[in-house]
Amino acid sequence: MTTYLDMNATAPVLKEVADLVRKMFLDEYGNAGSRTHEFGTNAKKSVEKARKQVAEVVDADKSEVIFTSGATESNNIAILGLREFGEQESKKHIITTRIEHKAVLEPIEYLFKNGFEVSFLEVDESGVVDSAELKNLLRKDTLLVSIMHVNNETGSIQPIIDICDVLELHEAFLHIDAAQSFGKLSDDLKCKRIDLISVSGHKVYAPKGVGALVMRKRGFMKPPLKPIMFGGGQEKGLRPGTLAVPLIAGFGLACEIAQKNSTAWQKHAQSLKDDLIAALNTLDAQYNGENTSPFVLNFSVPGINSEAAMVMLKGIAAVSNGSACTSSSYTPSHVLTAMQLDEKRIAGAIRVSWGHMTESLPITEIIEKLEQLKL
Repeated sequence: MTTYLDMNATAPVLKEVADLVRKMFLDEYGNAGSRTHEFGTNAKKSVEKARKQVAEVVDADKSEVIFTSGATESNNIAILGLREFGEQESKKHIITTRIEHKAVLEPIEYLFKNGFEVSFLEVDESGVVDSAELKNLLRKDTLLVSIMHVNNETGSIQPIIDICDVLELHEAFLHIDAAQSFGKLSDDLKCKRIDLISVSGHKVYAPKGVGALVMRKRGFMKPPLKPIMFGGGQEKGLRPGTLAVPLIAGFGLACEIAQKNSTAWQKHAQSLKDDLIAALNTLDAQYNGENTSPFVLNFSVPGINSEAAMVMLKGIAAVSNGSACTSSSYTPSHVLTAMQLDEKRIAGAIRVSWGHMTESLPITEIIEKLEQLKL
């Protein structure tokens, strides 16, 4: 039986969450916007409960949470939603990195094509940014700093607290794409200097199609976001459309479960990772990225191409060689390229990612197949 090891792409839904979602679909199916009967009232109560559950993961207030379809939409609202404010205030400078998810890079590219300036925090082979470089890039007209917390390909954890310290006396908004860390490595996300946090439900064992944007207030001032879609005024006017109450309720429950169990999940995940690294060391594997999440390992074995490896591992382990959003293209990983790795190492990169429900890794079988490719 194939072991699923592509949790950075998507994760299975927790049974408790699936049970709740099913119940909401079949029995408690009211529209949260319907205020004339108990079905709508109960749906709204479920949404508000979930809003609180999401907020508590990062020590936010529930009024600072809006629900979206996932981190991609949250990223777009966070970035494009600041456009009008930036233009009005003559703050049209953005700082990001070249290792961001496309859901961040492409909205920023859109703003660049419409008159904004973009500066990039460079990374070396470690895949980790230097917060001192951020200090050098900051300008008076810097509107936004957007940095992913845990990289989806390498698992490298960025120094979010150091970045917050650099921005302490600056007015720039700080946006964190936390799709890979929310609910699993959430402590740094509690820093009050973070203005905007993008969250994806299906990375934290909730259903696909739901996520959130946390918008922290500074004092009593909320981030000056404007909607990028129109039609209904739901979610504080920032995200119109009928709320997906069953998905939202499931997402909230998943957040509550994650908050209670994240420490144990991390410990288990790190144990799996340590065992895999010990085995891969026998193949002289190279590890892509430093200061990485316990839930993922990106590695290259000299002489082995990742496409050939994935074919060999079929029936044993479901792994990947990069982001699921770009898996249909055979272009080299923009993340590993930005880390200045050589072409062969990039071509050989394999991403293995797991969750707390992964009891063990088929390490012996993986090593045997990789050894055959080295012959």
